[in-house]
Amino acid sequence: MVWNSLVIDVAKRTKGFRRRTRNKMKKSPRDKGTVNQFLEDFNEGEKVLIRIDPSSHRAMPHPRFKGRSGVVTGKRGRSYLVEIRDGSLKKTLITTSEHLRHINKRK
Repeated sequence: MVWNSLVIDVAKRTKGFRRRTRNKMKKSPRDKGTVNQFLEDFNEGEKVLIRIDPSSHRAMPHPRFKGRSGVVTGKRGRSYLVEIRDGSLKKTLITTSEHLRHINKRK
């Protein structure tokens, strides 16, 4: 058999973390945050919204979790543990404060 002559060189598709996120991870000039979002702190049991900041790659959650809400269950270093529901499963995300927003503002 002559298998080597039948091989076609085709570029292999990438399957990276940010694949197919050109519009999902885009930021408008108005959404460019301030330093405060990096310094914001969250308490355990607080409800948060996962809003990915594409300018910060550190502890960025997977794009499939963009727009999900969850509850802060703890802190690990400078990151937060956020528990979300994915269908009937509970999943824990480890992410930093710049990717989180408060749902109910503290009084």
